[in-house]
Amino acid sequence: MLVKTYGSAVFGVDATTITIEVNIDTGIAFNLVGLPDNAVKESQYRITAALKNNDFKWPGKKITINMAPADIRKEGSAYDLSIALGILSASEQVELSELENYIIMGELSLDGSIQPIKGVLPIAIQAKKEGFKGLILPKENSQEAAIVDGVEVYGVENIAEVVAFLKGDITLEAVKVNTREEFAQHLNNPEFDFDQVKGQENIKRALEIAAAGGHNVILIGPPGAGKTMLAKRLPSILPPLTLSEALETTKIHSVAGQLKTNIGLVAQRPFRNPHHSISDVALVGGGSFPQPGEISLAHNGILFLDELPEFKRTVLEVMRQPMEDRLVTISRARFTVEYPSSFMLIASMNPCPCGYFNHPTKECMCPPGMVQKYLNKISGPLLDRIDLHVEVTPVSFDEMSSERNSEKSLSIRNRVVEAREIQIQRFNELPGVYSNAQMSTKQLREVCRIQKEGQDLLRHAIDKLNLSGRAYDRILRVSRTIADLDASENIETNHLAEAIQYRSLDREGWTG
Repeated sequence: MLVKTYGSAVFGVDATTITIEVNIDTGIAFNLVGLPDNAVKESQYRITAALKNNDFKWPGKKITINMAPADIRKEGSAYDLSIALGILSASEQVELSELENYIIMGELSLDGSIQPIKGVLPIAIQAKKEGFKGLILPKENSQEAAIVDGVEVYGVENIAEVVAFLKGDITLEAVKVNTREEFAQHLNNPEFDFDQVKGQENIKRALEIAAAGGHNVILIGPPGAGKTMLAKRLPSILPPLTLSEALETTKIHSVAGQLKTNIGLVAQRPFRNPHHSISDVALVGGGSFPQPGEISLAHNGILFLDELPEFKRTVLEVMRQPMEDRLVTISRARFTVEYPSSFMLIASMNPCPCGYFNHPTKECMCPPGMVQKYLNKISGPLLDRIDLHVEVTPVSFDEMSSERNSEKSLSIRNRVVEAREIQIQRFNELPGVYSNAQMSTKQLREVCRIQKEGQDLLRHAIDKLNLSGRAYDRILRVSRTIADLDASENIETNHLAEAIQYRSLDREGWTG
């Protein structure tokens, strides 16, 4: 007897429906075909034990299972449940009339309990597209799948429960999630707030500009000056995720298996903070069976690289193309997958190996030339993609002990949101451009027109401070964002003057 069940395979951040055909005939054999990997092939042993431990029988006949389309590689243990139900139905142990109406996924334990799987959200989206009645999934994954409206989601704990449900012996209640309500609940609850930061008003201003324009930032300062503390608070002033951004972000975290149990929607912007020992593949994604890397997990959020010069040169260089294209393409001999990677890069570094170059009170102990050698670990093309270079100085005792309340993140965020609204209107007809940081050179010339006084100031700054040529475009981008924060239609000289001070590492002789 031939029976079909349905599962799903995830490639990149999208899913493909897999038809599992189970045929039982005379003879004794077990054949599993359709490019299964070792984890899928091993399902026979898990299924055999699970069936026997739940008072079912393993058919003593010839079992042939085809996973179609046969040219797509099937990975992982998530097909256990759909294969097991196909075997039960094809061997006529149970009559499962509703079997073909559901996408069924789950890993079986030997006692028949069902373990959680990865990539449930894209599976649910694809099931809705193809008109399936619903999904039967591990209970831990049900909240995540229920984000998708228009498809019933049933969370189950063991195979006996699934069989009873498909036979009609029991009724399961579909999991319901009010996506907008859940989204709204988590929207304005940042873990870190700028009102906890004493002093550093100039750094807060720089981060506000970065958030308003989507600019990349590098913070340079001695140990203990507060670089990491400030960077961790940046997500609290970024514009809230839109619902479409939240769904896109959740898909990536779902595919990577990074979602917490019973969490439906990622409602806050990601903040990824990888250690400097990270490998190229872990940062950009890939592997034998490609998975999203840190830059994709930071999509719509922030990638924070602490102690930037300590990262391997090759690791930093592989970021250059994704930062420009906001997309990672991973190619293998048989397939290509794409992961989105639109993130803000926030980096921090000491100014020298000992950490005290340009310190107001402590003397730098590095030998001559060591500071420049240390900075040269970061390539020019990477620095070229960082708009703001911000020097962080230690906080004085008076500032630390002050009782004066600092401005809350919510107040800063409101100004950032207003500036972003101006940019969204400005780039309304340009697909894929939402902020000043994403402008091309051509758009820069059209949008960032400056008056003669501004031209004179910029020329004087470049001559006097020996700013490099690449600083010119960056200054224009940042000055446009400062003007947007002031709700100014034109870029004034004070906007340019403020933008010029954020180019520390471009100044010739900055390292002495």
